[in-house]
Amino acid sequence: MGRASPGGVATSRGRATAAAAAALAAAALLPLALGGYAVHVLTVALYYAILASSWNLIAGYTGLFSLAHHVFAGIGAYASALLVIRTGIPIPLGIACGGALAGAAGYTLGALTLRLRTLYLALATWAFAESIRLVVSMEYGLTRGDLGLAVPKLFRAVSPTPYYEVFLGCTAAAVAGLALLLRSRIGYRLRAIRDDEGAARAAGVNTVRWKRFVFGLSSGIAGLAGALYGHYIGLLSPAAMRFDEMALIIIMVILGGQRTLAGPIAGAVVIEVASEALRTYGQLRMVVFALVVLAVMRLYPAGLMGIVRAAIISRGRDRS
Repeated sequence: MGRASPGGVATSRGRATAAAAAALAAAALLPLALGGYAVHVLTVALYYAILASSWNLIAGYTGLFSLAHHVFAGIGAYASALLVIRTGIPIPLGIACGGALAGAAGYTLGALTLRLRTLYLALATWAFAESIRLVVSMEYGLTRGDLGLAVPKLFRAVSPTPYYEVFLGCTAAAVAGLALLLRSRIGYRLRAIRDDEGAARAAGVNTVRWKRFVFGLSSGIAGLAGALYGHYIGLLSPAAMRFDEMALIIIMVILGGQRTLAGPIAGAVVIEVASEALRTYGQLRMVVFALVVLAVMRLYPAGLMGIVRAAIISRGRDRS
C-alpha cells in the first residue's frame, strides 16, 4: 500500500479545518435559535467536552488509564473559588491559578504513580480521587463540605448565553491546541509510548518524562474547565467529585470515539442531552449509558466518529 502524498494530506487537513470552522460558526449562532434551558444544557455539554478531550489525550493517545480526571476539575474549581473569595483576586486570575494548581497536582501524582502498570495506575489514581473527595467533604471550615460553597459568578447576566460562548471558545482552543500537540514530535512520542513503551524507551524516548508531562497537561486543562464551570454554576459541592463523574467522562470518550479529536465532543453532547432527557430516572441513566457503551464496544469500537467516517467513505465509493 502506497503512502499518502504530502499534497493529499494537506488537502485533507485543509478540509477538516474548514469543516471545523464552519461547525464552530454554526455552534456560535445556536443561542439565537434556542431557549435558555437548551443553551444551559449545551454549556454543560461543552464543559464535559473539555474534560473528555483532555482525558482522551492521556488515555486514548498515551495509554494511561487515570481515574482521577474529574477530581482535577474539582481541584481547579475549589482553588479558584477560594482564592477569589479569600483574597479578592479577579475571577479570570483565579481560574488561571486553579488550572495551574490542578496541573501541578496532576504532575505530582504522575511522578509518584506513572511507573505503575495499567491496572495499578488506575487503582492508585482512583484512591487519590477518593481521598481528595473525602478531604473536601470533611473540611467544612474551608469548603463548607456537603452544604456547598457559594462561588462568585463570572458574569452578572442571568442568561447562560455569555457562558456558552466562553465555553465554546475554550473548547475550540483546547481541541486546536491538542491537534497541534498531536501533530508535533511530542504527539509522536506519546503514541509511541502508547503502542509499545519498551520499544519507545529503546528508541531514546524518555517515557517517564513525557508521561509526567501529559499527566500534568491534561490535569491542568481539566482544572481550568472545572474552575470556569464553578464560576458558572455558582455553587460547589463534593458531589461533583463522585466516581459517577469519572464514569461519565469515560462513557463520552468511548461513545464518541477514542483517539479522535471530534469524538469526545460528540460523545459529551449526546450523553449530556440524553442525561437531561432521562433525568427523571435518576441513577438508572448510568445503567442505560453503560449498556450503550457495551453495545458500541461490541458492535462498533470506533464509536460515533468511526460510524461517520465509514459513512463518508461508503458515500465516496458510491459516487465513484
